[in-house]
Amino acid sequence: MKLSIRILLCAMAALMILALPFAVPSGSMLEEYQDTWADEDWDSGLIRWLVPTANAEEAQEETSYALPIDFSAGMQPNPDDYTEDGYQDDSLTIRMETREEDGVIWRIGYVQIKDASQLRTGIAGSKATSNRSTYISAMAKEYHAVLAINGDYFADQETKKTYEIRMGETRKAKTNKKKDILFIDENGDFHLFIKSNQADMDAFKGTGLSVINAFTFGPALVKDGQLLTVDKEYGYNPNGKEPRMAIGQVDKLTYVVALAEGRSSSSNGVTQQTLADFMFNELHCTQAYNLDGGNSATMIFNGEYYQTGRTIKNERQQSDFIYFATAVDPETWSK
Repeated sequence: MKLSIRILLCAMAALMILALPFAVPSGSMLEEYQDTWADEDWDSGLIRWLVPTANAEEAQEETSYALPIDFSAGMQPNPDDYTEDGYQDDSLTIRMETREEDGVIWRIGYVQIKDASQLRTGIAGSKATSNRSTYISAMAKEYHAVLAINGDYFADQETKKTYEIRMGETRKAKTNKKKDILFIDENGDFHLFIKSNQADMDAFKGTGLSVINAFTFGPALVKDGQLLTVDKEYGYNPNGKEPRMAIGQVDKLTYVVALAEGRSSSSNGVTQQTLADFMFNELHCTQAYNLDGGNSATMIFNGEYYQTGRTIKNERQQSDFIYFATAVDPETWSK
């Protein structure tokens, strides 16, 4: 066949294909054309260029940001992703803030993650049952934490009934009717159990959700969008002005951590009720929980203390910590 005829036929075929969407109603393409397109070699030929496709094979797969549920470290954060007041990459956004209100210095971290596994815990020992302790600043470096805070210092509660799970590994599973418990499930959602309410815990078990991390300290500050009134008899000097640490959930995969500095001339510390009011009214938490305070209250951002007066000389060694990790593979940094 002459070259000129071949070109003419190709041009006519192209025009027919371009006209097809106008000739055939959307959603009712002729079956013979569907069969023909299904049999074509789409990696070559004029048709692939002329006709847009929606083949599932061509759809770009959504990036997975899931990290292992174990005591492995998060991905190494990219130094270039730190900003003046936070950190941002494709999997993690953190904004840091300092407030001074009514004689109290507040250190606040606002966090949004892409996958629940980026909210993690680390331990000083090699197993969840270890009693070893070390500095949170050291653990933050080891685990590649972008933002880290203290947990409930489980090694300091050996003689007490506590419910402790770290990264899916159970350390203890004994309820303490004087303490509130925080569960963080596989979806990164918070569940609070006031005075270890057994009926509520049984109801949770009936949901089939897995507990990835569980803490016994408290008190609970905000539950299911309701500000709580702190029991005046709850332990750890509830009515005294102390350094306090709290973690809260604001929305799906969205969290806030807050440290109230205290025991210094520049910051008085707060009561547990003041902490609850702050988490609810100022930070808009739907769930919020008090963690170990006093000299345990430690916040690390970008490998540095994010608080006044904390140094390695006065940092308290602890058994565990909570941190947020990036899930972006360093191999993709330059891409």
